[in-house]
Amino acid sequence: MNYKMMIRIHAWLLILEVAFMVPALVISMYTGDGPAVRGFVWTMVIALGISALMFLLTRHAEHKFYAREGMVTTGMAWITLSLVGCLPFFISGRIPNYIDAFFEIVSGFTTTGASICPDVEALGKGILYWRSFSHWVGGMGILVFYLAIAPADGKNDGSTLHILRAESPGPSVNKMVPRMRDTASILYKLYIVLTVLDIIFLLIGKMPVFDAFCIAYGTAGTGGFSVLNSGCATYTPFAQNVTTVFMLLFGVNFSLYYLIVLKHVSQALHDEELRLYLAIVFTSIVLIAINIFGKTADTSSLEPTIRHSAFQVASIITTTGYSTVDFDQWPNFSKAILICLMFVGACAGSTGGGIKVSRVLLLWRNLRRNMHSIFHPNEVRVVKMNGSRVDEQTLKNVSSYLAAYVFIVIITFLIISADPGNFDLTTNFSAVMATFNNIGPGLAKVGPTCNFSIYDNLSTFVLSIAMLLGRLEIFPILAIMSPSTYKKA
Repeated sequence: MNYKMMIRIHAWLLILEVAFMVPALVISMYTGDGPAVRGFVWTMVIALGISALMFLLTRHAEHKFYAREGMVTTGMAWITLSLVGCLPFFISGRIPNYIDAFFEIVSGFTTTGASICPDVEALGKGILYWRSFSHWVGGMGILVFYLAIAPADGKNDGSTLHILRAESPGPSVNKMVPRMRDTASILYKLYIVLTVLDIIFLLIGKMPVFDAFCIAYGTAGTGGFSVLNSGCATYTPFAQNVTTVFMLLFGVNFSLYYLIVLKHVSQALHDEELRLYLAIVFTSIVLIAINIFGKTADTSSLEPTIRHSAFQVASIITTTGYSTVDFDQWPNFSKAILICLMFVGACAGSTGGGIKVSRVLLLWRNLRRNMHSIFHPNEVRVVKMNGSRVDEQTLKNVSSYLAAYVFIVIITFLIISADPGNFDLTTNFSAVMATFNNIGPGLAKVGPTCNFSIYDNLSTFVLSIAMLLGRLEIFPILAIMSPSTYKKA
């Protein structure tokens, strides 16, 4: 294991984190929020001090970097950034419990949007900005950002390849261009353009400037932290519709946008994962709209019924977690659809969480192939996607992911169910699904009008780890925990 190189990457990431905090510090100074200013300044001093020590200890680091280094570096980086990133909440006193503060920033970086804060407006605008910006950083991935701006000296090609594969969501990571570093740069350019467009349209929809930036950060990262206690309910219907559209856009594989930029529009539109994603979204909106029409004051007429059902479907399938209504009051059939969407998630290569539409498609086709082989054992069939054969290793990885997914959900659910609060099964199960799939709100006592402050420190910490497992798609965190990772080959 090349520990020195791994530590050096962490040092650079801490410097990036400090740079990301600067706008939040400026906002806190402008609004005269003394405790928040103190929180950010002390956090920056601590982070820079740790970073300087790391650089000092790794002056002669070798650049050899392999898959396991990539896995461990990615997992540890997210933990390190969260341990430091939560300090402004804790030092400022806005979230006096460190475990709660850790949960809050993990929820931000992993783009979950679950919160322990009953009154978010009391946090102050600087803290709110940092909280929302953590969504934007975590959406595409802070290590991807590091790779996109790091000097291209040719020495770090190994780290670029393995880190990008470890952090990027989906069954496999494909190069858009020959160099992985250029791929990371392209991803962030597309990400920035879409974010800016979202902000512009929200401003056109008469959303306050501060809110527009924060909501756009959450939409881009498919997070879900709101800056108002009412969520997105008080914004104009136009702003809500804009957010619905952009949530769905950020749930699409970013490689398709690159194809569109290259004018390969037909190839992008014929992508099988995209088609299934849109089909699931459209079907869910129609079924929920029919089911909730006339059932509540918010759905007494056709326009708000379609708007709210479309917003919540987009919010849940992309794992954003914003809400315009209390969907926990909807009929059971509609809530069941939303729970199913929690499992499915967005497209691979997007900023969304969940199992991913491509994995669902591959699992279905592999199941169909295996069923066929029972009756025709001598016939050889292959699984295809977009006309190309899917290699057997990818199918094995998808099956391994599903097995790990189920195992982690069960273990986490059992631990949460032992919480002294003795909460009902719906609350506990939806809390696990909402955090592990990076959704945000669950049902019952962790529904869209509630929060996660009901749990004790152990449950809160376990749910924090669940968020990290979900965002990094399990294996980087498991690699940290596995003793075999650190054995010499």
